Order: sequence, then C-alpha cells, then structure tokens
Amino acid sequence: NTMNTHINDDKILAVRRFLLNLQDNICQALENQEQAGGVDGASCAKFVSDVWERPDGGGGRSNVLSDGMVIEKAGVMFSHIHIHALPPSASERHPQLAGAQAQAMGVSLVVHPKNPHVPTSHANVRLFVATPADGGDPIWWFGGGFDLTPFYPVMSDVVHWHRVAHQLCQPFGDDVYPTFKAWCDDYFYLKHRGECRGVGGLFYDDLNTTTQGWDFGRCFAFMQAVGQGYLDGIIPIFNSNKNTPYTADERAFQLYRRGRYVEYNLVYDRGTLFGLQSNGRTESILVSMPPLASWAYRYEPKMGTPEFELTDFYLKPRDWLNLTDKYNPQHPQNT
Repeated sequence: NTMNTHINDDKILAVRRFLLNLQDNICQALENQEQAGGVDGASCAKFVSDVWERPDGGGGRSNVLSDGMVIEKAGVMFSHIHIHALPPSASERHPQLAGAQAQAMGVSLVVHPKNPHVPTSHANVRLFVATPADGGDPIWWFGGGFDLTPFYPVMSDVVHWHRVAHQLCQPFGDDVYPTFKAWCDDYFYLKHRGECRGVGGLFYDDLNTTTQGWDFGRCFAFMQAVGQGYLDGIIPIFNSNKNTPYTADERAFQLYRRGRYVEYNLVYDRGTLFGLQSNGRTESILVSMPPLASWAYRYEPKMGTPEFELTDFYLKPRDWLNLTDKYNPQHPQNT
C-alpha cells in the first residue's frame, strides 16, 4: 500500500501547528470585518474561544462569533481527536480500516453573514491518519475545500471565487481545479430538492499518493493553499456587499434559503454524520447551523425576480470561468 509512505509524528505536528495558525488568521480576518463594519462607539463582536477535551482522547478549540454587525454567526473550529475504533461512516469507503485506531485533525468553518447580499461560506481542511487493526502501516489522507452559498448572487463575486480556486490549484496541475470543482458541485447537491447548495468551489477527499500521486509534503502544501484561498476568496466579497441596503423581504428570503443549508447539513454532510457517529462533541458539530432559518410550504418565487434567478440560473453547475450562458433577467427561460 503506497499510502503509508513517510509519515511520522513530526509531520503530524507540523500540520497541527498550521491548522491552529490558520484558525487564528481566519478569526482575525473576520473580526476585522466586524470592526470595519461597526458603527462608531458600538462594541464589535469578537470570537469566544472554547477549549474542550474529548473523553475518548484529543480535543479542540471552538471559536464562535455571535450577533455581530456584519456576521450573524461564525464558527471556526479546530479539532484533533483520537478514535479507538472507526465508525461505519469512516470505513465504508475503506473496508480494511473497519475498527482501526485513528486520529483526525482539521479546521472547519461556516460563516453566516447578517446581510442577505453577503453569501454564506464554508471551508474545511483536514488530515486523517489510521492504523489498521492488524498492525499494518499507517494510512493517511487529506481532504477539504471551500464553497459559497449566495442568496442574492453577484456574477463578479462568483467569478472571483472560482478564479481564486483555479489559481491556487494551478501549481498542482491543470486537472486539479476542474476535477475538484466538479466534485464540489456533485457533493454539495440536495437530491431531494434537485438543486446545488450554492455556486460551489473546491472539494476533495482521500488525497494521497494513491489517488493523486502526491507525497505527504505536496498534499500538505495543497491544504495550506486551500486554507489561504478561502480568505482570498471571501474577504473581497464581504467588502463589496456588506453595506448593500436590504429589505425585510430580502431578509425573509435569506432565512428561507438558510433552511436548505440546514437540510443539507443534517441529511447529507459526511462531516456531520461522522462527528455524530464517532461520539463527537455535538455543540461543535452543529455549530454550522445558522441562528435563524425558516421553511415555507410550496414557496415559488415569481419568474423574473432575483429570487427566481437564484435557483433558475445560479444553483446549477456552470463553468464560471468561461461563461457563455450569461443570464438575462428579462428572459428567465434563457438559461
């Protein structure tokens, strides 16, 4: 098995150090948004850090910001846990690892902005190392990505997000962006709704010498590029939309669409299922939930409205970097 090449505690420690630093950097950048968006004299919302230990081994640091002027809720979570026997959600793709000892570490975040014109965003980078129950060599893989869920999309923002994704992938090979972009479109898909969760980004899993031919160092370098890419992608989108005026109806639509986010996370998201199955810390696993969301029975947006355009045009996989199918709101059938 070529997956076990060259992994040791020093390398695992280096990843851990990077992840803790990434968590700090992202929290600082998001707090800066609060300071820049705050009214003079208003106290700015800050992240509250919650350090926890897991009875089975390991622990983490959950940083949560609530009720900000710009960000309604953000969770930026670091965890490094030890697992005595892998749960089914982790071993179904790797039957040889059933019952194996393992450790998993990563940073995962979801940011729910207050203004409906700023998209919800999600990012995750993680490393998984397992030691087979029969005492074989350790097996490791990296996973992660980031994706964007707008309510009132701006075409230039969506294109910018995908440009950042494309640029960070380029040094690793021309096929990396198209492969991981398509994987993201497929993964963040609500089958029961027949729509994508958002406008995508990157998603990858099981990244190692077997799947991509990359050694540990290259996989780790890609993790670092994705972590930095999230900030390069989201901060300009915040800056250009956070002061856009919005109506009560637009806020109501944002809450309605957040309901889809909740549906996805509870029904399909592998990280949520893995966390709950592996006796994870429930508060940290469900921190991705928005503070408010709503459901409406048989809601149908009117043709030609921005709300119609969201599902009719944006929530479908597209080649955002080479758009030939520009959307014309006057002709909603023109998709």
